[in-house]
Amino acid sequence: MDKAEFPPFSALARAVAASKAPPDYLGGLKTYVDMFCGIGGFHLAAKSFQMQCVFACDIDEEARKTYYHNFGIMPAGDITRIQGHQIPDHDLFLAGFPCQPFSIIGKRQGFCDMRGTLFFEIARILKAKLPRAVLLENVKQLATADKGRVLSCIISELESLGYHVAWKILNALDYGLPQKRERILIAATLDPFKEFPWPLGDKPMKPLAEILEPNPPERFYVSERIRQRRHAAHQSKYYPSIWHENKAGNISSYPYSCALRAGASYNYLLVNGDRRLTPREMLRLQGFPDTFEIISNDSQARKQTGNGIPVPLAIAGIKGILNVIRAAETSRKIKSA
Repeated sequence: MDKAEFPPFSALARAVAASKAPPDYLGGLKTYVDMFCGIGGFHLAAKSFQMQCVFACDIDEEARKTYYHNFGIMPAGDITRIQGHQIPDHDLFLAGFPCQPFSIIGKRQGFCDMRGTLFFEIARILKAKLPRAVLLENVKQLATADKGRVLSCIISELESLGYHVAWKILNALDYGLPQKRERILIAATLDPFKEFPWPLGDKPMKPLAEILEPNPPERFYVSERIRQRRHAAHQSKYYPSIWHENKAGNISSYPYSCALRAGASYNYLLVNGDRRLTPREMLRLQGFPDTFEIISNDSQARKQTGNGIPVPLAIAGIKGILNVIRAAETSRKIKSA
């Protein structure tokens, strides 16, 4: 793979480098790369801090098309074919690396699954570029995979590169979204810290009624047979509600959604026991704005949103990193005064 394959990123990197210094609140973070970018949850979060994306990659062709349509950046493909020197210098490395090896839905093989080894592709690039900060995201099961040895391996690898590391499991419910989606965030900075300042998850949950579309197309409604069977098996205490059927066939309902999943059964989440979520509703549950345009079919939209990171969780992680860097820079200024 030749550098010439990435002219948009090279041009953007030069433009960013020549631009004015970032606002003080960015704490010296100006550029970022968006690895395993999906449709851009991390991108939206970093963009809210006025940072510039200089490189993105994802192996999924349909996700790349959606990303390009909304952000004007065509992500590169397979990370294993990308050399470190082909990636522009950057301040912040963002990656929601594949979660299937650690997910409760998958077989949880951890690093025994080839997708699990993709973390070492991250480590390879970090060693080549050594950005000032790193933020990684995965399912919460990563914390307990192989009795905690997988997470310990990741932390050790980051520390060997000179990073100070912290991790925490955050729930989208605590950051304003009506979706119970727990994700582990791993933050790493070259600047030291005693305790990582994770933003408090104390934002009121947006009511489900504000997420749901008033007149969804007929194709999202389940058959009368499925609807009757669900309503015969369960009566909800909430309206509106999202009904969840687990792998054992047990049905529960809440005034929020259980976690969106890319590969779960087609009808595992039903609004009021009657219909599936629309692509727009799924994007809203992930914190994507309505200005984000859907260009794929329903099946792809479901896959793409189910693989994404909730934007407010990504914002929380970036805020924590910015606070660490701001504190480090303030300390250096005081010492040099």
